[in-house]
Amino acid sequence: MSQKLQAIRGMNDVLPDNSSVWQHLHRTAADVFGAYGYREIRLPIVERTELFKRSIGDVTDIVEKEMYSFEDRGGESLSLRPEGTAGCVRAGLQHGLFHNQQQRLWYSGPMFRYERPQAGRYRQFHQLGLEAYGMSGPDVDLELLALSARLWKALGIRGLRLEINSLGSNQARADYRDALLSYLRMHVEQLDADSQARLERNPLRVLDSKVPETQAVLVNAPRLVDHLDTESAAEFQSLQDGLRALGIDFVINPRLVRGLDYYSKLVFEWTTTELGAQSAVCAGGRYDGLVEQLGGKPTAAVGFAIGVERLLLLMEQQSVAVPDDAPQIYVVWQGEGAHMQALALAERMRNELKGLRLVVHAGGGKFKAQMKKADQSGASWALILGEQELEQQCVQVKSLRESTPQQPVDWSALADHLQAVLKNDE
Repeated sequence: MSQKLQAIRGMNDVLPDNSSVWQHLHRTAADVFGAYGYREIRLPIVERTELFKRSIGDVTDIVEKEMYSFEDRGGESLSLRPEGTAGCVRAGLQHGLFHNQQQRLWYSGPMFRYERPQAGRYRQFHQLGLEAYGMSGPDVDLELLALSARLWKALGIRGLRLEINSLGSNQARADYRDALLSYLRMHVEQLDADSQARLERNPLRVLDSKVPETQAVLVNAPRLVDHLDTESAAEFQSLQDGLRALGIDFVINPRLVRGLDYYSKLVFEWTTTELGAQSAVCAGGRYDGLVEQLGGKPTAAVGFAIGVERLLLLMEQQSVAVPDDAPQIYVVWQGEGAHMQALALAERMRNELKGLRLVVHAGGGKFKAQMKKADQSGASWALILGEQELEQQCVQVKSLRESTPQQPVDWSALADHLQAVLKNDE
């Protein structure tokens, strides 16, 4: 017996009843990004594996355990993208976008990591990413944080907390790494197994641990903020002053380091307490060395990524209102002549009323069955066209949600009539 066909574990279908909230999120984000001068870039899903090894880091969990990598027919190692920044930098270098230019870019789409699926964490997940290149200093960092705060407001999301930290310069980070490693080696037996495995390769990742025993060890660990270089400390203070001036609340999280090797200076997360373990819905920071690391000239860079599924879960948790995508009008008809005229009238209405959501019944059926379909569609109004209406060149306009009498409307006056009744529905 053949196996029942199902989606791959951790890779989910988005069905029509759920797609409207995805569309609303992307439309709102695109409007907010555009208001700050960010333009969309569309990137390949597949890149050379070497790109991610060089950018994310050979000893990260993503590269070592989580990437979907394979050899193509030419023997080249390729990977489904686990994140968007590396591909964005590759595209910028390939097409000369960074040469004596500033770029404000955004992208969206699926990413892939072989992780244990759970609520808000999937093997195919989606991100909205935003990146700025060629601008140093804390002003563009502040712009990104103000933009993200505006996005939450535009979506109607409440209660997100902004956590910030500074990793300092590469040298300051290296000095801190040595100090942290020395401290953790003295307490290695008290660390959880994952932290012990990370200790020598990437000790800063130990700061991410949520295991209580490890958290207890970290209470007295050296603090990154105490190892900042003068320039990074001044920029971090300037950012804090800017956030206060804009009225954006924040907390300093000295253990926030982010999981990718390319970060330096500012790192941040917008977090929630409403989604359990998956608390971060938006995260990012500055990665001034990444463009040079991938073969370009030194280029300042900062950006963030939003976990779309997590944000949608939060919107559902908070019962955020989403625009309805059900049809507004459903057209029923009886007789072949009425069918053809219904199609013609529908095209006219779509031409004259921008954004109108109108469905013409298809598949035939008796009048009663068609009206049942009209009601099930979620439409507010039905247009009824039969042989009598065809002779009189009118349609019957009937409310599907209120007990009001239907009324005939001439074809010539139909667009104005529909515009009026739909406006009253708003």
